[in-house]
Amino acid sequence: MQPCRLWRQASVMMDAEGYRGVAAFVDARKKDCYDRSRMRPKQLRQFQRFFQSIVRKLRWLVPGIGIKRWVVVILAGTTMLGVGFAFILLDLYRTAPQTWWLPVIKIVSLQFILDRTIRALIFGSIGVAITVIGIIGLNRALLRPFMRPGKNIIDTVAEFRRRDKGPRIVVIGGGTGLSSILRGLKEYSRNITAVVTVADDGGSSGEIRKNIGILPPGDIRNCLAALSNDEELITQLFQYRFAASAGLNGHSLGNLLISALTEITGSFEEAIAETAKVLAVQGQVLPSTLKNVTLVADVQLPDKNVEVVIKGESKIGKIGGKVRRVWLEPGNPASFPPTVQAILNADLIIIGPGSLYTSIIANLLVPDLVDAIKASKAFKFYICNVASERGETDGYSCEDHVKMIEKHAGSHLVDLVICNHRYEGVLPADVSWVKVNEEENQHPIYQADLLDVDNPWRHDSNKVAKTVMDLYFERTGPLSSRDDISSL
Repeated sequence: MQPCRLWRQASVMMDAEGYRGVAAFVDARKKDCYDRSRMRPKQLRQFQRFFQSIVRKLRWLVPGIGIKRWVVVILAGTTMLGVGFAFILLDLYRTAPQTWWLPVIKIVSLQFILDRTIRALIFGSIGVAITVIGIIGLNRALLRPFMRPGKNIIDTVAEFRRRDKGPRIVVIGGGTGLSSILRGLKEYSRNITAVVTVADDGGSSGEIRKNIGILPPGDIRNCLAALSNDEELITQLFQYRFAASAGLNGHSLGNLLISALTEITGSFEEAIAETAKVLAVQGQVLPSTLKNVTLVADVQLPDKNVEVVIKGESKIGKIGGKVRRVWLEPGNPASFPPTVQAILNADLIIIGPGSLYTSIIANLLVPDLVDAIKASKAFKFYICNVASERGETDGYSCEDHVKMIEKHAGSHLVDLVICNHRYEGVLPADVSWVKVNEEENQHPIYQADLLDVDNPWRHDSNKVAKTVMDLYFERTGPLSSRDDISSL
């Protein structure tokens, strides 16, 4: 009897006996009867599994993951060792007296096969197979402690090599916007440098800056967490913020750790480097300057023609007026040399996203940084904010953002401005979309969907990263395709 007929009879009998639930299950499975491809012999399925395992092993030979060259080196060394051992055996065979083990050597060396070419091919094939199996087994044994659940070794190695060959990217900004784009960019490259401002004086960072006398660690902490190789438990621990009732004034554990390492190592930059090692950071986080600077703003009060001077990054947005200009005190601070070097060596420089005055322009007020950006041969993109910020950019268009950057840092700073063109979702009160003003547009602008659906006033890190990298690769050509490995 055919299998499909058995299914139909079983369904009818169960339905007649009142087992409707079971009959429904049988009816649901009935569609499988008509799929002849599911009815394969056992031997065919075994062959398919064997073939798939061979294909998975051959992925070790995919170009670009740095495996084949070392396989060739090991094979060459093994061959030389085998040749030397063969000379010893040949000498013993020819000069040693007749003993019991000479017939054994004849059998092991396959001398009963007269054709030497065939013997060479047999031994060579066996040697190559054993060597390759040994290399794969050794790699698995060495790499297994570093594997993450759900990832196999070849995918991990290929992913590492692809990111390691990624472009050198410098991202300048601060706050939530900077850490958001870093999470997306680290999927494309390990050569990322985040440049953050040290003018923060609010919250936990402000307290540490005031009481301990070190530079504010808050933005640096967020960027380190975003670039961490494993944004799970250890990163959550790093970002954990104590309750004010605990006697730690709402400090985050990461801020306290950076502060402690600054005291231990004796330098703020060394503390950042040591923290990056703890979090296995992909890239580096650098301050724009090591000087203790304060951000100052000229703000026109609302409904008045009076301008006031506001000192302190955390106070600028609280006044609710219109920011005319900002500057640093003391003025013209010296830049951090590794930051300038990273900018000059970059393939791609991204400014933003982030608070226009307190994050982006605060970095661009360091003169050497602006000079390095203009001197760099990298592609330079500015990513405009999705929505306005209360007290800073109320009613601003995309063009208004660019004008204020050029007012403080000079013209011709970027090659392309990237703006969001999707305006969906509910924004908080007193927050509006940042749109492109076609009448005032004087800069090359690329519009794309950059919106985070869950938080429409913020960027989606994956969308932004994909847009940026697509634009970069469109101009340069990809250094290595993301699909080279996954397509196998």
